[in-house]
Amino acid sequence: MMIRPLLMCFILCVVYGSSKPTDRKSRVHDEEPLSHLKHDDNKNYDYDHEAFLGQDEAKTFDQLPPEESQRRLSIIVDKIDNNNDGFVAEDELKVWIKAAQKKHIFDSVEQQWKDFDMNNDGLISWDEYKNVTYGSYLEDPQTESEYNYTHMMSRDERRFKVADTNGDMIADKQEFTAFLHPEDHEHMRSIVVQETIEDIDKNGDGFIDLQEYIGDMFTSEDNEEEPEWVVAERQQFSEFRDKNNDGKMDKEETMDWILPSDYDHAEAEAKHLLHESDANKDGKLTKKEILDKYDVFVGSQVTDFGEALLRHDEF
Repeated sequence: MMIRPLLMCFILCVVYGSSKPTDRKSRVHDEEPLSHLKHDDNKNYDYDHEAFLGQDEAKTFDQLPPEESQRRLSIIVDKIDNNNDGFVAEDELKVWIKAAQKKHIFDSVEQQWKDFDMNNDGLISWDEYKNVTYGSYLEDPQTESEYNYTHMMSRDERRFKVADTNGDMIADKQEFTAFLHPEDHEHMRSIVVQETIEDIDKNGDGFIDLQEYIGDMFTSEDNEEEPEWVVAERQQFSEFRDKNNDGKMDKEETMDWILPSDYDHAEAEAKHLLHESDANKDGKLTKKEILDKYDVFVGSQVTDFGEALLRHDEF
């Protein structure tokens, strides 16, 4: 049977939970970085280019003259201006940066979409997903396996129902994206927490105690000494994870751990680009203001994103 991505993810979690890792593992869903480059405008704007265009798309090369970079940026500006008022506001810039940040997710969904939309109606029903993912098992449920496919299927169905906001058990593109990548959607955060607790909670009390927390990351062999990072994690659990000091993490504490709501990098970058380009300081950008500062946004570089637009006759 072909193992589909979400099923493979579950299997990896099972293997991960039963293995004996020597390296530090993490269940924290960190936000995808805008760029792995250092943000230093005194040297260059490479960080801003990756933040604005996306890491995969912002590959630098020098074939294009400034005029061509500005022409292509002009088309991008029209896309950012969602309300077509002729200005780019901070919120619009933030939305664009977040989209660039998550482009790999959209690409992944697009690729998987073709596998599951069996009748090509532009939607994916639960039956379609179930049959593609678990088809061989459904045909012969008695087949021996080290994995509990019945449990996996039940877990997938529960997540599908949460992602299916209108309750028809048929997912459109947005709902299917939430199903595959629940950590990126507010209404899916509770199911991510529930699944995490189920994975780690060995005694079935609905909480994660210190032993379960450490055991999920590390299991000692032959009374070996704990690595320093395990000692540090014990301290983290006591001082930061278990906020009410009852010796275990509840759902809210688990959410704070795996889905931290920290610094909003996209918002900070939008403010930075606005500050750098807003010549008249009115709090919004005209296309001219952006093009005058094109080097901050794209420089004299072309990107795969630009190439994609060109292929779709948008340039």
